[in-house]
Amino acid sequence: MTSNIKIDPYGFREYDARWLYKENINLMGIEILGKGLGTQIINHTKKDNPRIIVGHDYRSYSEEIKTALKKGIISTGCFIEDIGLSLSPMVYFAQFKLNADAVAMVTASHNENGWTGVKMGIKKGLTHAPEEMSELKQITLNHKFIEGIGKEKEIKDFQKVYKDDLIKNNKINKKIKAVVACGNGTAGVFAPDILRGIGCEVIELDCKLDWTFPKYNPNPEDMEMLKAISNVVKENNADIGFGFDGDGDRCGVIDNEGNEIFSDKIGLIIARNLSSKHKGSKFVVDVKSTGLYNTDEILLNNKCKTIYWKTGHSHIKRKVNIEQALAGFEKSGHFFFNKPLGYGYDDGINSAIQVCHLLESQNKKISEIIKELPTTYQSPTMAPYCKDNEKYEVVDSLVKQIQEIKKNKNKIDGQEIKEVLTVNGIRFSFEDGSWGLIRASSNKPSLVVVTESPTSEERKKMIFKFIDDLLQKTGKIGQYDQKI
Repeated sequence: MTSNIKIDPYGFREYDARWLYKENINLMGIEILGKGLGTQIINHTKKDNPRIIVGHDYRSYSEEIKTALKKGIISTGCFIEDIGLSLSPMVYFAQFKLNADAVAMVTASHNENGWTGVKMGIKKGLTHAPEEMSELKQITLNHKFIEGIGKEKEIKDFQKVYKDDLIKNNKINKKIKAVVACGNGTAGVFAPDILRGIGCEVIELDCKLDWTFPKYNPNPEDMEMLKAISNVVKENNADIGFGFDGDGDRCGVIDNEGNEIFSDKIGLIIARNLSSKHKGSKFVVDVKSTGLYNTDEILLNNKCKTIYWKTGHSHIKRKVNIEQALAGFEKSGHFFFNKPLGYGYDDGINSAIQVCHLLESQNKKISEIIKELPTTYQSPTMAPYCKDNEKYEVVDSLVKQIQEIKKNKNKIDGQEIKEVLTVNGIRFSFEDGSWGLIRASSNKPSLVVVTESPTSEERKKMIFKFIDDLLQKTGKIGQYDQKI
């Protein structure tokens, strides 16, 4: 049997599992993953028959992946509760609602077709961190499995329970015309209904499920998707545009004038709005996010504190949980609302709902609210190809180089590096508040590069040129997915 198993060790990533199917994993490999996950859950919960919520996204092969995963989990003695076609946040919600012991969501999120994966978690509202992923990898690859007799049952109509929960507490009175774009991904079954349910007038864009993703990947960081939303917002004179990723845990925003608002700035205006009601709150943001949180007068006046932390949905929601922060924001569009606003996990539709509440309470256009923020010039998130087995070494070498540049007071575009943050790759900041970031991607063979300047578009580009020159000299960088 062992010779028929295909499971690439690099598929065990920082906080979830992702493989190209069937190139890097086959169904036998998925079943073995299920055995590893079931064993891990039993070890952590100390139960013979822990209950696990399982769901899947809308890809042509996701159901067969889920079937193999369930077979492995059941063989360890776990009880499966299958809620069917789901968003990741619906699976997380089901763990609270059904008081289950763990979750396993079959999804490759926004990755291109051909990718598959699993997002999993044991403690409610949290997903695996690097420690749990390392443990799962060891159990799975070493075949250290518990054997038992499990079973499964289907939970019918849970989509309605999830939709109703988001709708009931979030009704709005202001008429908001919203373009809702789902890139033909799974969110198309959910987002239009929920946003109509709270009171929005919804214009649907690519909400019909189509696992071929005929236009582009459902990814709200993808400029192609954002441009399509922008066009429809302008054509329909809409108040706002929302774009959701493949498994519905991220949301991108286009303003009423058709301009993209990077999610870290959406997070900042939501944080500002919340801070007056929740004085003294903490917010957690990822290292790709704008530097404006540190200097924002409204947050400072309301005695709020912002913590910059590791990029990645699992890292941020864990930090939100540990710090008992009110909310967390990632530039990629993962937003995390803790009690009383949510359960602490990332839900793209709840993020869109919070933006609707912001529009209602401020009684201004979203473009006017954004203009109240100081101007900064931000790059999109750029991902140059770098092999999985080389990307961390490349970043480590660049961290050393940049720390040396700071130590020697060498100037970049006429300014010295004043501060470095190495909690996740390296984020280096200058006297004028400009900064650059280089880190390894958590879920793909690539690096991540972001730059921002409060000074000028040209300065933003010069910092990128500095980073790109360093990268090219390594000889280990391929093409970028997008570039400035």
